[in-house]
Amino acid sequence: MNNNLWEKYAKVLVEYSVNVQPEELTVIRTDSYLSQPLIKEIYKQVLLRGGYPVVRMGVEGLNEVFIKNATDKQLEYIDPMLEVEYKQAKNMISIGAPLNIKNMARSDAMKMAKRASVMKDLSAAMMQRTADGDFNWVIADFPTNALAQEAKMSLDEYTEFLIKACYLHLDNPVEKWKQIAQEQKRIEDYLNGKSKLRITGEKTDITFNVSGRIWKNCAGEYNFPDGEVYTSPVEDSAQGQIYFDFPQIYRGNEAQKVLLTLEKGKVVDAKAEKGEDFLLKMLDMDEGSRFVGEIAIGTNEMIQDITGNILFDEKIGGSIHMAIGASYPEAGGKNVSGLHWDLIKNMKNGGKIYVDDVLIYENGKFII
Repeated sequence: MNNNLWEKYAKVLVEYSVNVQPEELTVIRTDSYLSQPLIKEIYKQVLLRGGYPVVRMGVEGLNEVFIKNATDKQLEYIDPMLEVEYKQAKNMISIGAPLNIKNMARSDAMKMAKRASVMKDLSAAMMQRTADGDFNWVIADFPTNALAQEAKMSLDEYTEFLIKACYLHLDNPVEKWKQIAQEQKRIEDYLNGKSKLRITGEKTDITFNVSGRIWKNCAGEYNFPDGEVYTSPVEDSAQGQIYFDFPQIYRGNEAQKVLLTLEKGKVVDAKAEKGEDFLLKMLDMDEGSRFVGEIAIGTNEMIQDITGNILFDEKIGGSIHMAIGASYPEAGGKNVSGLHWDLIKNMKNGGKIYVDDVLIYENGKFII
């Protein structure tokens, strides 16, 4: 990527995704030094908008060191500076740029679950601020060899993939995202006000009550790239079985061919051909981790293959994803958990979605 592309990327994030205004505290976070070219441009664009940028640059491997060495008291401690950022910042731009996406794969799953549980109240407060319109955030990525390797691409191939998934190859990517938002609004408007959602497919037949819940249209405001419509179903409503054929990756760990059975909203049985032990530990994280926090339909046709990066994979055109754990207050969700694990399902192999008993989606495409 040349400097013009970094500038274009930064402008979209600052001006469109979080819409920085004068005198707004804007936290810019990254997990490694690799993203410096993009971080510098974001910093510059925030300044040009009159905002107050603060950069938080992480050091690769610190989370691994923390989980390995932290005592229970240290796991329970919340950095007061982090608390200030979550409760007082107006905007947050988080850029992923990992050197190694597997550095947490062998970490103690129980300690990670405990830490996530400790953070759930702070995360819930941030999500509530988002729902109230008091906090803007976006998550995006910088192409690195680690991400490229996981996606089974060269760095150049992955960079091109990222550019196209974000529509940064276009002269005016913001106009494209506004067009996507308008196209998805039609789906959003159709779904809002409906009561029953049913998904069928391979080893899958599951229903959700979505009455009184709000469907949201995602077109680059919180995730970049984006492309989905989602809601948080009524907490005790999920009933049936759902099979996730794609690999499911969370914090460097992987579960494959996950089969969940839910009764009265709760996961009562969970199986996986690989990674079942980790899956069960995450499901047992806290009281809310076995309930459904989100159900969503991916719409980004520029993303077609699993890359091992949830930011991209959950947006795959022709897929759905169901998150176990925390729900979204802005969608009417009430479930609180330290977990929010998006599990992705391919719908191009006979998958169907019914809304109030009307078939609206088949083989990865809306038919309404």
